[in-house]
Amino acid sequence: MATTRIQQKMKEVGSAKRDGHRDRLNSEEFAQIFKEMATRPEIYFLLVRYASYADCMSTDDLLLFLEAEQGMTRVTKDDCLKIIDKYEPSKEGRRKGQLGIDGFTAYLLSEECDIFDPDQKKVCQDMTHPLSHYFIATSHNTYLMEDQLKGPSSTEAYIKSLQKGCRCVELDCWDGPNDEPIIYHGHTLTTKITFKSVIEAINGHAFCNSDYPVILSIENHCSIKQQQAMAHFMKNIFGSRLYTEAVDENTTTQPSPRDLKGKILVKCKKLPPDIDANEGYVTDEDEGSESTETKKKNNKKDGLVKKHKLAKELSELVNWCKSTRFIDFQVSLQKQKYWELTSFNESLALKLANNSPEEFVNHNKRFLSRIYPSGMRIDSSNYNPQDLWNCGCQLVALNYQTAGLMMDLYHGRFAQNGNSGYILKPAIMREEIAYFSANTRDVIPGVSPQILHLKIISGHQFPKPKGAGSKGDVTDPYVLVEVFGIPADCAEERTKTVPHNGYNPLFDESFEYQINLPEMALVRLVVLDDDFIGDEFIGQYTIPFECMQTGYRHIRLLSNTGEPIPNCTLFVHIAITNKRGGGKTHKRGMSVRKNKRHKDYTSMKSIGVKSIDETFKVAIQPLRDGADLRDNVQVALAGFKENCGLASISNIKQCIRLLASRIGGSGEHVSLALIMKGGYPYLEAQGIIPEILKRALISFDTLVCECKALIQNAESVHERILHSQQAGLEWHEELNSMCQKAGLKGRKLNKSVENFAWNIRVLKGQADLMMQAMKECQEYMKQVQEAAVSTGLIKELSSTEL
Repeated sequence: MATTRIQQKMKEVGSAKRDGHRDRLNSEEFAQIFKEMATRPEIYFLLVRYASYADCMSTDDLLLFLEAEQGMTRVTKDDCLKIIDKYEPSKEGRRKGQLGIDGFTAYLLSEECDIFDPDQKKVCQDMTHPLSHYFIATSHNTYLMEDQLKGPSSTEAYIKSLQKGCRCVELDCWDGPNDEPIIYHGHTLTTKITFKSVIEAINGHAFCNSDYPVILSIENHCSIKQQQAMAHFMKNIFGSRLYTEAVDENTTTQPSPRDLKGKILVKCKKLPPDIDANEGYVTDEDEGSESTETKKKNNKKDGLVKKHKLAKELSELVNWCKSTRFIDFQVSLQKQKYWELTSFNESLALKLANNSPEEFVNHNKRFLSRIYPSGMRIDSSNYNPQDLWNCGCQLVALNYQTAGLMMDLYHGRFAQNGNSGYILKPAIMREEIAYFSANTRDVIPGVSPQILHLKIISGHQFPKPKGAGSKGDVTDPYVLVEVFGIPADCAEERTKTVPHNGYNPLFDESFEYQINLPEMALVRLVVLDDDFIGDEFIGQYTIPFECMQTGYRHIRLLSNTGEPIPNCTLFVHIAITNKRGGGKTHKRGMSVRKNKRHKDYTSMKSIGVKSIDETFKVAIQPLRDGADLRDNVQVALAGFKENCGLASISNIKQCIRLLASRIGGSGEHVSLALIMKGGYPYLEAQGIIPEILKRALISFDTLVCECKALIQNAESVHERILHSQQAGLEWHEELNSMCQKAGLKGRKLNKSVENFAWNIRVLKGQADLMMQAMKECQEYMKQVQEAAVSTGLIKELSSTEL
């Protein structure tokens, strides 16, 4: 609590006292002042909404709050008592099993109510895919602590990067004194460190944060003798950690992160297998070989390919990360091997991303791509990694030493999956037969768009921006909300400015965003100080969309260097609903769509070959049946919420709770009970039923009927869609020849291949959505029963009934 605020409050109290003791407080006065200053009104009003008593929550109240607001399922009264015992400060409250405002505030500020999904704090993704199917945390010029012109080099930079989850570090190697190679940014004033000390630092910290493989990206400028020294140091220091097994050249895929757990790989050039000598020549097209784009262009004009000598000892350490020259995507498709990796300057990579996004995505399904910053970034600034992630590039290298927006995005992206440094790419970027363009603004085939409902409620203890002194201690904060992802998902909005209040500003503003590819989206919340001279940074937090927990959450803001700011939080409410089915049932609703007019059915695209088009036409009817089943549930759900008088982002448990409370407070001889018929819940009312309750009960019956219809038909529709997909896949190997026989060439041929991949991906995605919708409906029925038990509309159910 700010000292100035306490002093101001004491002055106010002192000036109001008339007993001559303006500088003294008795115990009751002190308690009253503390309560006034410590109680946050937005949290107090939230507590009152659920409290059965004046200002305390019982275990039943807390259970309802956890299920209805926080999206928690299967909560018991024992769970609620544990929360009360842990967070309620008063002995009386703990004895009675009641949670007061102080305990409730402490709970909402605890890690249990953090916005970040705890399941993502450990490795939770499938780690058995090939390396090319993952985004890999990658550092550029890892040895530097500052800029790349005259900044210091240090082993500490490697340690910090590895501790942050980095899995690919760079070693810029040059000849050093006493036949010992050194690392620094060549031909600059950056300081030098020994290669050996770097290898020792990596060995000591490579797996302190993650067990998954570390890649050493070696930029080799050394003589043969010092290359041999490099190999000697790596073999002796790393020992069995160094992965030295030769690649089976008949292999058709890369190993997985799990296969390479605890191993260190070397990325470098490699000699041809037929060379028996201790050294040989290799092309030199990687990052360090040219300092500017101009030299590369000149070399191409002259027909020159620069070469340098490579020691056999160093070459033998290279296996799954052999550096190779990129010519174009067609050449890579025909000649590049699975163990070969290409490096792209950011300018070339962005050019390919803009001009050939589909080909870039397909290239990265099979091969690793490393992107590095332009040599013109002498201040070690960073480019936007999202643009390259959208194309499936795995090793998007940034300058870890340079804090700012780009590193905020980077750390936000890799915070998921246990901060392991490996993030599984979306299926549409991995599957062989799938069409995806990073520049698309259309709905992604087979992916259900989701709607993020974000309410910025309040802030707490925002510090004065560092270095800002133009307004003294005054802070005028506002919140900037940014969404990063594919172009169709990018957005930016801001709240109003709250003048002269950095202690507890109240924003109370809501925003809504459609997220078309949830796995790629990042949400960044930035708090800024509104100043006519230039808005100053106060704090930020960046989180993957898939890691956001719904409900009332506190966000602990981070400084510009990524460190937590003590006691500095944003209080928000998160709701996520699906535009067309799917989603995580326990915390994401289905659709808010209310009418059934102008249905936009998912369609099949024309291939231009009659026999193949006829195969896909068979899928049209099951696709429509599935869409109708899902849409009917969505419309019924939206209608039920509306008739209960609740917003579209509310959930079923809130609806049932509201109905129960209306019955209890009606004052009429009306009773409501839930009964089970054929395994499905129905609400029965007795007495004189108000019209508003009748409408709600009718809409509830409609919802149950639509859920029942979907559950009973989902497997059949799913099977029919998958059968159509399998029938389509049978044409895959003959696709090109059949298209050519049909007279399709050039762009028309490419379009036919794209449409084929689109159809296959749509069918798989729609089949998956059907099964997800079935699970959702089953979960809805369970939630109805659980809410009925907690509100007293039904007796306690047995596990078989649930």
